[in-house]
Amino acid sequence: MAGRSGASVLDEIDGLAAQCPPGMQVQTLCEIDARGRRCAVLSFSAGPSDPALPAFGVFGGVHGLERIGVEVVLAFLRAVLARWAWDVSLHDLLSRVRLVVVPLVNPGGLLHGTRANPAGVDLMRNAPVDCRHGAPWGVGGQRMSARLPWYRGPADAPMQPEAQALCNVVERELIGRPLAISIDCHSGFGLEDRLWFPHAHTPTPIEHLPELHVLSQLLDGALPHHRYRCEPQSLQYLAHGDLWDHLYLRAQQQAGTTLLPLTLEMGSWLWVKKNPRQAFSRHGIFNPLIAHRQQRVLRRHLALLDHLMRAAASQHRWRPAAPAREAAREAAWRHWYGARP
Repeated sequence: MAGRSGASVLDEIDGLAAQCPPGMQVQTLCEIDARGRRCAVLSFSAGPSDPALPAFGVFGGVHGLERIGVEVVLAFLRAVLARWAWDVSLHDLLSRVRLVVVPLVNPGGLLHGTRANPAGVDLMRNAPVDCRHGAPWGVGGQRMSARLPWYRGPADAPMQPEAQALCNVVERELIGRPLAISIDCHSGFGLEDRLWFPHAHTPTPIEHLPELHVLSQLLDGALPHHRYRCEPQSLQYLAHGDLWDHLYLRAQQQAGTTLLPLTLEMGSWLWVKKNPRQAFSRHGIFNPLIAHRQQRVLRRHLALLDHLMRAAASQHRWRPAAPAREAAREAAWRHWYGARP
């Protein structure tokens, strides 16, 4: 329900972990203390451990204030668990793709009602990746003080435990496979729902631009009335310390593996436009506060997550190979960047 407490969200995640059916694994990635409560960052996984098969990862709650992202991931996880006992097609799908779900990366931020974790660090600015192309001051990440937003943490310090836990599970479960698609659910930017992909630290296009262009075309065909704008994050702004840039670069160091990290950036300004009173609430800037609006959001994004899981499982049917891959690269350049230099 809209407006439920962070504690109730944590209780639900713990309850889902306790009731997981045989064949689904639950793992504690790390534990943190928040407001006197010991909170575990949990992953739920199912499907083949064979690294020769593809994978799909779903993540939420990197920013504790963006509760709707957690709700979207939980809605997806609940749907998978509800189908587990009877849906033969689900088990057929999970025989061909590894599924990893981390509903809440930043439980302390959720309990505190903050974007950052309890140490004051913005986890999405915490990776060891520097932008050298003009990240906007502040929003792009800063090291001055944890009292200011978008704090990256001290220079040369280890990543925060929540950020490291996310990186560990991605490196263990997703990187090393022929193809892995991930989606990280956020809110708070613009009037449109966007699907961002790296890079965030540089305007230089990523190597797997052809695959992302074809993937966006699959989305257009399978969900013809969708409302997502698929684009490189760098077209909107650059940033330091992006976790998915860091993980993409890590994946690039391994031959034979492809990681396609997507960020769902839900356009929360539309919720404020429809209900201007939300602008006076810190939670209202990032989340739909009216119940029927939240339900509509959850319904819409479930179709996206199901589509991406199926795309990962079927990667051998759509991934472009030479020479079609270079033609897809040219089309992607024209679509997202204009004429090539």
